[in-house]
Amino acid sequence: MPRKLDKLFSPFSSPKLSLPNRLVMAPMTRFFSPDGVPGQNVADYYRRRVEGGTGLIITEGTVVNDPVASPHPNVPHFYGEKALAGWENVVKAVHGAGGKIMPQIWHVGMARRANEAPNPELPNASPSGILHNEKKIAEPLTEDEIGFLVKAYADAATAAKNIGFDGVEIHGAHGYLIDQFFWEQMNRREDGYGGDQVKRTSFAARIVAAIRAATGEDYPIVFRFSQWKQQDYSARLAESPEELAAFLKPLVEAGVDIFHCSTRRYWEPEFEGSPLNLAGWTKKLTGLPTITVGSVGLSKDMMSSFKGEDSGTRSIEDLGDRLETDEFDLVAVGRALIQDPEWPKKVREGRMDELEDYSAKSLAELV
Repeated sequence: MPRKLDKLFSPFSSPKLSLPNRLVMAPMTRFFSPDGVPGQNVADYYRRRVEGGTGLIITEGTVVNDPVASPHPNVPHFYGEKALAGWENVVKAVHGAGGKIMPQIWHVGMARRANEAPNPELPNASPSGILHNEKKIAEPLTEDEIGFLVKAYADAATAAKNIGFDGVEIHGAHGYLIDQFFWEQMNRREDGYGGDQVKRTSFAARIVAAIRAATGEDYPIVFRFSQWKQQDYSARLAESPEELAAFLKPLVEAGVDIFHCSTRRYWEPEFEGSPLNLAGWTKKLTGLPTITVGSVGLSKDMMSSFKGEDSGTRSIEDLGDRLETDEFDLVAVGRALIQDPEWPKKVREGRMDELEDYSAKSLAELV
């Protein structure tokens, strides 16, 4: 292993979370849980990544208890006796291999295709019922409906704690429901959940606060956010460090412990005049630990995978440099771990010539 990567494999410790190394499996939707129930194949899939050297698993997105939360019948639920029993089995498998694991809890909002399964007869949930292209296709969520969703998130986090997960991640990125509240193009509300940048964080902050109240002060809460959206790769919530600080403050005050800062390419600076990426700026502005993510180990970004494109490998020695300067604390690896469960072990042992190019065909199986 190049000495520059030593810190990648050093222990991580924060007041609420300790890990054997700084490698995280990034959450990646896999569509292998029929009727929302994860089976033994899902447990084995995550266990193999721990055995390959990953310190923390963040699961694929798991939907909260709302009939329009999911984009597909095979996306796992995080509610219901059968689904939670399946997740408890996943936890046991990961813990048995010596790893730690958090579920990512999720609601897709307007990213769900209306009139398609599951529950095609129901309208989508969204802040204003307006798509990013100005088309209105639903009614805004009411105050009562917002309260129902906040409780659904808190219930999911409570279930995660009760069945042994080591923390929980809230999916607030990529143009899904929480991010739709953040995004001015889709949030036109005139109540306390809309308006300026800070007011548009109110829905997310209320969810974080509800999870904190439900799970207690010592349970780790990770919050994932992004500038880019699946609807608009160039979208930005914050154009400057000052705007980013204003955006993050309500989330910190509500109880976030770690920020997972999603970018398409981790090596790209976030703001002009500084080499820091989004995770670097977030750590600098909040003082909290951060996770960086975005094409780690690969030459093409994630969106190319959705087009069926393969990707070659890319050197990660610059990650070591950034970790040494404490720009961020943890590194999430996505497609490289789908391709090869032993990616961390190979990197640690210096077997760089054995790292596999990513093939989009690997999405067709859960191995």
